[in-house]
Amino acid sequence: MAGPDAIEARFEGSLGEFDLDVSFRAPMLGITAIFGPSGCGKTTILRCLAGLRHLPGQLRVGGQVWQDDSERIFRKPYQRSVGYVFQEASLFPHLSVRRNLLYGTQRRSRAQTQPVLGFDDVIDLLGIANLVERSPGDLSGGERQRVAIGRALLSQPRLLLMDEPLAGLDQGTKEEILPYLEGLHQELSVPILYVSHDIREVARLSDTMIVISRGRNVCSGPVHQVLERMDLDLGNDLYETGVVLRARVSDQDPSLRMTRLDHHGQEIVIPAADFRPGDEVRLRIRARDVALATAKPESISVRNILSGTVERVVEDPETAFAEVLVGIGGGRLRARVTRDAVKDLALVEGTPVFALVKSITFDRPAPGVRRSVRKAPDSLLP
Repeated sequence: MAGPDAIEARFEGSLGEFDLDVSFRAPMLGITAIFGPSGCGKTTILRCLAGLRHLPGQLRVGGQVWQDDSERIFRKPYQRSVGYVFQEASLFPHLSVRRNLLYGTQRRSRAQTQPVLGFDDVIDLLGIANLVERSPGDLSGGERQRVAIGRALLSQPRLLLMDEPLAGLDQGTKEEILPYLEGLHQELSVPILYVSHDIREVARLSDTMIVISRGRNVCSGPVHQVLERMDLDLGNDLYETGVVLRARVSDQDPSLRMTRLDHHGQEIVIPAADFRPGDEVRLRIRARDVALATAKPESISVRNILSGTVERVVEDPETAFAEVLVGIGGGRLRARVTRDAVKDLALVEGTPVFALVKSITFDRPAPGVRRSVRKAPDSLLP
């Protein structure tokens, strides 16, 4: 039996010529990404979780049985406390934004007598106060998706499912909406299962990661551990391959407009960001932005030089490149270098190196979002 802190799922069956055979366990907190290429079964898994499709298996959410075919248990979609955000916002075009949002309150489970999020909370969380009297047809793609998320939240879900909500948006619009998705993570304790084939979104948003390929789950675990694995094919976008590190804010330098971080005794500096000393910051560092040296360089513009040890070298004989995994004490970096550099520097397991980090992406608080965390009371369990 799954405990109150977990989602446990297993689904196995055929859909035409496509076979799905997956099982996973996800925490009842934070964002769990279901990652894989198009057509691998990600959306089917979400539809099974929502009860919109029935494949043989079991599903337990926070200790509650939602499906168990051996016991002939299958909760219908309306019996599951689920919010679902699709690729398309699917707002009612004849209703105002306000009335679209209020529709979500009508879908609240009868067992939930005390709402976790009120209308004004959602408006504030998603920054849509200026949209409520408008028509969906007058909204941008990013605004429509924020309203769709708000409608799902106002149903007071025990589980929020998001099926590639940014897939149809251009990069500029994605950058507009991503901080609000980060805000959901910071503000809510409702678990989110987030389907994506974009490793950038997964690395930026998720805590846990489930990798799906051809209807099978390849691996799962904390996102930083999965991204460190060099035996996984996480897509063809080598430009975005990288890792996630956590560091703590140690100081702000207003004169130079820099924020100083501590990562297990090594300093990392980033452009000034709205964090307080002691805050934990999640950093995403791409392999292409890491260079390696066997002696500490001097008189160089790169500010972040971290000492470490080579843990693994993987060369691609079909290209000029290699990937190097470097342990830096409490975390790991991936560096994409040429095979010629591997040979010239004699990089093998155990080689002491200095990692020069040229660019770092870090999480920002969403605009106007408080840093508190809302707790869903146990009495709201369906």
